Amino acid sequence: MLKDGSAMVDEPVLKNIHACKEMSKITASSMGPYGLNKMVINHLGKIFVTHDAGTILNELEVEHPAAKLLVMTAKAMQEEVGDGTNFTVTLGGEFLYHAESLIRMGLHASDIIEGYNKAGKKALEICETLSHARVLDVKRVADVFPAIKTAVASKMYGYEDFLGTLVAEACVNACPANPKSFNVDNIRVIKLDGEGVTSSALVRGFVIHRTVDSTVKHLKNAKMAIYSCSVDVPQTEGKGTALMENAEQLLAYSKNEEDVMQQVIESIAKTGCNCIISNSNFGDLALHFIERSGMMAMKCPSKFELRRLSAAVGANVLARLEPPTKEDLGHCDNVDQKYLGGKTICVFAQDHDDSKLSTIVVRGATQNVMDDVERAIDDGVNTFKVLTKDSRLCAGAGAVEMELQKELTSYAETISGLDQYAVRKYASSFEVVPRTLATVAGFNGTDVVTELECEHNTGKKSAGVNIEDGGFLDAVETGIVDSLALKIWGIRLATDVAVTVLRVDQIIVAKQAGGPKPRNDQARDEE
Repeated sequence: MLKDGSAMVDEPVLKNIHACKEMSKITASSMGPYGLNKMVINHLGKIFVTHDAGTILNELEVEHPAAKLLVMTAKAMQEEVGDGTNFTVTLGGEFLYHAESLIRMGLHASDIIEGYNKAGKKALEICETLSHARVLDVKRVADVFPAIKTAVASKMYGYEDFLGTLVAEACVNACPANPKSFNVDNIRVIKLDGEGVTSSALVRGFVIHRTVDSTVKHLKNAKMAIYSCSVDVPQTEGKGTALMENAEQLLAYSKNEEDVMQQVIESIAKTGCNCIISNSNFGDLALHFIERSGMMAMKCPSKFELRRLSAAVGANVLARLEPPTKEDLGHCDNVDQKYLGGKTICVFAQDHDDSKLSTIVVRGATQNVMDDVERAIDDGVNTFKVLTKDSRLCAGAGAVEMELQKELTSYAETISGLDQYAVRKYASSFEVVPRTLATVAGFNGTDVVTELECEHNTGKKSAGVNIEDGGFLDAVETGIVDSLALKIWGIRLATDVAVTVLRVDQIIVAKQAGGPKPRNDQARDEE
């Protein structure tokens, strides 16, 4: 019936579960502040040393179709929340791991799916009751700091206070009047090697890797005109020939060019503009008259950077070399050329706390360290974005997961029928988070989970893992809080992927498309 070379896989459910289990095992040990690093070498030979699950899964080239579903779930989580990819993948893998034992017991996949769907709905209902506080005002650094600090701590443990404050200030600075329209692209990161992470700084504005073309290197209260064309003598598109018969005509010709350029630059200077940014080149004549007018000139060849700069200073990009109107001019409190980490940068900074853009200048000894700091900042910024839409907070450190495990186990006892087995297994899957946090910190996961279970049974809803001594702590009092939306999305996506994998009862692999087989390297060398 099928083309030669096609294959049908026996026991597809168990094989799919095994693939997903192995996939989640890769990222699980990277969970939490003490998460272990993975070294990933991608197809271009680039080396990534990180414990950020999103980066690991992006760079892995996954072949197995069921494992690919898990990677897709991680990407969906990244796009929706921007953090919590490891939580989703680990939880999805654990749901499937427990489903395997039920299948081996003789339970049919449809009973497990029904139980998982029931448990998933109940888990989301329980989550709604687990919020302990709200962020009252996302434009106050003190209010958003606890949630951002927890997100940063999972990537850069030890620097969470410093980087958390930096990210919170950057987000509040770039937050528009309506917080719901906050854009993560308005927080830029620039990496300069040298010094340590604590030398990183926040610039309320924009930073560019460029040198200033004029001799004026520092400006206060800059009024800026931004052009997407070159600042030079206008030239005609067609080729023309100028016939000159004597020296006077030659002098008059170049004098005319000078007069045109002088007129253009002086008319720009008359508008109050003292800084010109161009997307293209500055002509020598133009630079001469810019210097005479005491203005600053800088070339910005990237149209994306030009667009961000215009947003940061509130200027309109002009397509023709003409004097700007009042509305076209941008304003910047300080423009400075600086020399940092062996590189020359130009800093456009505002003194007040409501500039459209924030730039975090990251310092670090190696590229890997700076990449990790950038990922931590990215998680912090995304946490802020989530808080602008859903301001509810819940306890971190595995406390919410242990409470869900307790509540769902009680719920399983109220169900009559085979799906109660599935609900019970679904509940015990949540133990994977506190167990993993304890294991990667060097403690016995089972002991820690048992201790936490006792605490939750006595009514301590916010008891979580203490990764310092392997005991327990009150996550809310210690300030380890997560966004509730992150948990809700993580549970929803992990349940969906588990149910999708369990629904597959047959894998049919089509024969590979035709075409000549690639020869091995040896055969080519001999030729």
